[in-house]
Amino acid sequence: MEGRLIVFGLLLVGYCSCSEVQEHTAPAINERDSVSMMTSYGVNTLISDSGVIKYKIVTERWDVNTVRKPSRWTFEKGIFLEQFDEKFHVEGYINADTAWYYDQQKLWELRGRVHIRNVNGLIFDSEELFWDGIKHEFYSNKFSKVVTPERTMQGTRFRSDEHMMHYEVTNSVGSFQSEDIEGNNNEQASTGQQTDSVPPAPMRPAATRKKASPKPPF
Repeated sequence: MEGRLIVFGLLLVGYCSCSEVQEHTAPAINERDSVSMMTSYGVNTLISDSGVIKYKIVTERWDVNTVRKPSRWTFEKGIFLEQFDEKFHVEGYINADTAWYYDQQKLWELRGRVHIRNVNGLIFDSEELFWDGIKHEFYSNKFSKVVTPERTMQGTRFRSDEHMMHYEVTNSVGSFQSEDIEGNNNEQASTGQQTDSVPPAPMRPAATRKKASPKPPF
């Protein structure tokens, strides 16, 4: 009888010890939608659109995530992007500190030190730029600076076609060649448009006429 009690006591202690064991499960390190489907390092590749090579991408890191809403490519380490025409001639290039490409919307979001230069010598600088591949246009709601061989424009709103051939800068001031101002104070050239206040042309002093002496009455 005493032996049975000892065995029963040992079983009871063992049961209590087991019941006090708790599992410590750590939460997931990353949520499912934050995990990239593909991560590439040291990328230097060509991108085609409708069977035609359109871009060259150079970046330190390229993440592709098709699970997040919306799906996107992420370039957290910066990006260098070259754009080609149909004959594979370079039309311009883009630099940015960080970039996202939303593949379903065909929309680029560029942040940081955004810098563009095209074959016509136009230079664009801003901290933000969007590139809509469906509407084929660039736009920015941040302070932007546009420099061409003829003029310099600065403003808080920018919109352009994707070739940077026709553009407008609003809420801005700018400097122009004197012949542009004298020819048309409402500057609107074929390559650009200044839609806000343009410094007026300097007024020229009126030519002074020598007053003729009155003729004598005889």
